[in-house]
Amino acid sequence: MKNLLIKSLIATLFLSLFFAGCSQKESKLEMLPNISKAKVKRIEFKDIKGFYEDDLSLAFEVFKKDCKRAKRYNLFEDICLKAENFSNPSQFFTENFTAYELHNDDGTNEGLITGYYEPLLFGSRTKNEEYKYPIYKTPKDMYVIDLSAAYPELDKYRLRGKVVNGKILAYDERAELNKRDDLEAICYVNDEIDLFFLQIQGSGKVQLDTGEFINVGYSNQNGHKYFAIGRALLKEGVLEKTGASLQGIKRYLKENPSKIESILNKNKSYIFFTERKQSATGALGTPLVAHRNLAVDRKYIPLGMPVFINTKNSVSQEKIDTLMVAADVGGAIKGQIRADFYFGNGDNAELWAGGMKEKGKLTILVPNEKIETTKK
Repeated sequence: MKNLLIKSLIATLFLSLFFAGCSQKESKLEMLPNISKAKVKRIEFKDIKGFYEDDLSLAFEVFKKDCKRAKRYNLFEDICLKAENFSNPSQFFTENFTAYELHNDDGTNEGLITGYYEPLLFGSRTKNEEYKYPIYKTPKDMYVIDLSAAYPELDKYRLRGKVVNGKILAYDERAELNKRDDLEAICYVNDEIDLFFLQIQGSGKVQLDTGEFINVGYSNQNGHKYFAIGRALLKEGVLEKTGASLQGIKRYLKENPSKIESILNKNKSYIFFTERKQSATGALGTPLVAHRNLAVDRKYIPLGMPVFINTKNSVSQEKIDTLMVAADVGGAIKGQIRADFYFGNGDNAELWAGGMKEKGKLTILVPNEKIETTKK
């Protein structure tokens, strides 16, 4: 009996030490104040699926390209200077960054990955019967109100409004803007559905009736929250689940022209544009690189941040294990693990972006010298 008791105590002690050892090896979720509002878990580079198999040379070139604008942020100022003295991309990333996997509030590590692309529209500098849908510049009567001086907690929020009888009111919704004819337009295009999706993409090209190509990019927004019309059409039962892609929505609208106006107006958000010399440019202010730049929620992923993404192409089913750089934002891109994958331009890009809706993991690479300072 005594021997049995001793054996039982030894077994209990062994199990307690075993599980204690296991729990010590598991990385706990933590926070990185002033870098990300997400819960994160530190991981080793060898544990990032596909990291060493990726084309890190291309990722390094894109990082240096985006550093030209990202170094204005304190987070990247030092690391951007270091990048100029490295010739080995793998060594640069593994020696100068620490990898943190993003997690949701409930502790899960997967989120939604969608896609976007650079569309091509057809237009004219002059409004006529064929080209009658305006690509508007930022209206002169819209005011952007910054309250951060009085309310620091509102630092990341900007109000858009207009003055009416001495009062500031919310700026016009999409339906109201479509009725106005007093705003300045860059040009006019021949398809209101394509114009709607240009606003969702945030930038694109227009081939004018003269044969000239111009680039248009995001300038401002009317202040109203983005609304996903595809989700609404699914809820109404007019789209099959597999048809809630960009192509499926376009097809439904073209087949139901009498419903176009009411459906598009469900999204009260409206994007204004500016004419640019270069092609698709993200919020960081640098030209976007297909398959290497993505749009993010900057509350969780700062612009300029290297981000390793693990997901797959919803259309081709090819795996995507790629080191990218956060260089853009979007009205629908909100949440800890949320990103919009930039596919570039052309028919394949439109097909892939329009059908992209996939679960994925995001791992941010944080400059080492910023980790300790942000925790203090």
